Amino acid sequence: MENIAALNPNPLVQYLNKPASKFTKADLIKYIVDKNIEMVNFRYVGGDGRLKTLNFVISSLEHLNSILTTGERCDGSSLFPFIQAGSSDLYVVPRYRTAFLNPFSEVPAIDILCSYYDKDGKPLESSPEYILRKAHTALKEKTGLSFEVMGELEYYVISEDFYEEFPAVDQKGYHESAPFAKFESLRTEAMTAMAKAGCLIKYGHSEVGNFRQDGNLYEQNEIEFTPTTLEDAADQLVIAKWILRNIANQHGVNVTFAPKITVGKAGSGLHIHTKLVKDGKNQMISNGKLSETAKKAIAGYLDLAPSLTAFGNANPTSYFRLVPHQEAPTNICWGDRNRSVLVRVPLGWAGENNMIYHANPNETKTEQDHTQLQTVEFRCPDGSADIYLLLAGLTVAARHGLELENSLELAEKWYVDVNIFDDEFKDRLAQLNQLPVSCWDSASRLEQQAEIYQQYDVFPKSVIEGVARKLRSYEDEHLREQVHCNREKMQELVDRYIHCG
Repeated sequence: MENIAALNPNPLVQYLNKPASKFTKADLIKYIVDKNIEMVNFRYVGGDGRLKTLNFVISSLEHLNSILTTGERCDGSSLFPFIQAGSSDLYVVPRYRTAFLNPFSEVPAIDILCSYYDKDGKPLESSPEYILRKAHTALKEKTGLSFEVMGELEYYVISEDFYEEFPAVDQKGYHESAPFAKFESLRTEAMTAMAKAGCLIKYGHSEVGNFRQDGNLYEQNEIEFTPTTLEDAADQLVIAKWILRNIANQHGVNVTFAPKITVGKAGSGLHIHTKLVKDGKNQMISNGKLSETAKKAIAGYLDLAPSLTAFGNANPTSYFRLVPHQEAPTNICWGDRNRSVLVRVPLGWAGENNMIYHANPNETKTEQDHTQLQTVEFRCPDGSADIYLLLAGLTVAARHGLELENSLELAEKWYVDVNIFDDEFKDRLAQLNQLPVSCWDSASRLEQQAEIYQQYDVFPKSVIEGVARKLRSYEDEHLREQVHCNREKMQELVDRYIHCG
C-alpha cells in the first residue's frame, strides 16, 4: 500500500493512511474508537468571522454515529445579524475532511468544521462558507478553471516589556532571529499545531514591525501557507487564527490581527496569493511569461478592487493601514515584484533555473518544472476580513476579468513598472484610481458593483445589503482626518477592534 502519511504531520492522516480529502464517517469513527477519543467538537464560523463551538461528550457508538450523521441545531439569529429570531433554527453539519485532533483540549477531542443548512435541509444561501463554494462552482462552470489560493497571515504579539537583552531595532524586524526576535518559539509552536490540524504551511518569519509603547512590547510575525483548493485555504486560515490565539493565551501574551496598531508603525495585512488551474496545471504562466489568463484575472481584481475592500478591509482601522507611502497599497494598479502596487506578480522561477546547482556543485541536474509556483498577489486585505466572503469576492473578480471583453486593455492600462510615490512619477500616480478611504466609502463602492457579485446567484442580495449596512454603521466617513496623528484616539480605536476577525 502506498504510504500516504509519509512526513504528514496530521495524526489522522498518519493513522488512516489517506489524505484528509478522502476522510469518511467510518474513518473518523475508527480513529475515535481506536484512540479513545472522548469528545467531538463542532466548529463553525459566525458573522464576526470567529470560530464558534459545540461540544459533545461521546456516550456510545450509537451516539457518535448520530452526531456525525445528522449534525445538530443552532440559533442562527445569535450567530448572524441577517437572520431573524422568528425563523432562526439552523443545522450545523460536519465536513469530515476538516477533522483534526484538538491540540488544546485536556480531554482527547476531535474537532470538525461544519456547514450551515436551513430548515428544509438545503445549504444556507447566505452562509459565507456556502457563498465561497458557489463562487468556485460558477468559476469552474463558466471558465473551465479552478482557483487555488493561499494567505499570508500577519499578526502582532503583545507582551509586557520585560526583555532587556538583545533589543530589536525599531521597525527593523524583518526575518530577524532569536534572541533579537522574542516570539520565534511561539510562532514555531503555532506552525506545528497548524500543520497537525491539516494546515499546509509554507514558512514563518518575523516581520518588519516591532516597537515599545506604554510598557508593552509589540512584535510582528507572519505565517504563510501554500496554495491549495479555494475551500481548504479558507478553512485553514480560520483554524490558524484560532490556534494562534489559543497558544498566545497559554503563553500569557496577547495576539492581534488588527490592521493597524499605532501611527507610524507597520500595519498587518492578509495578502492573498492566487492562481488559476486547469487539469492540474498552473495557467498563470505561458512560455515562461505571465499568461493572458493571469492578466485577465488581474484586470478583474483591479476592476472590483474598490468593492473587494468591503469584505477584506472591514473595520475603521483598516483604512489607517491603507495610506500613501507605506507598503500597503492605496492605488489601483499592478506590477512585477513592486510592493507599492495593489496586485503584485511575485518573483517566480519561470525561466531557466540553475541556482541550486551553482550553490551545490555536486548535485546531479534533473528536469524540474517550477511554473506551478507562480502566483499573483492581492495586497490590500487585512485581518479584519471575513475570510470566506473575501475569497469568494476574489473568485468572482477572477471570473469577471476572464469574462470582460477589454480585460487585456485594462491590464495594460493599470500596469506600472516604477515606484509611483517618487516625485518624478507623480503624473503617472495622478492617472490611477484610488482605493476607498473608509468603511463608509467601501460600502458605497460595494453597492455600485453589487450586480457583478450577485451574478449566477453567488452572493445573495441580502448579504450585499447587510455588509454595506454594517460598514456604514461605523460612521467613519471623515474618521481618518479626525484621528490623524492623534495617538490617544487611535489607541481607542485599536483597543475597540483589536480582536477583529
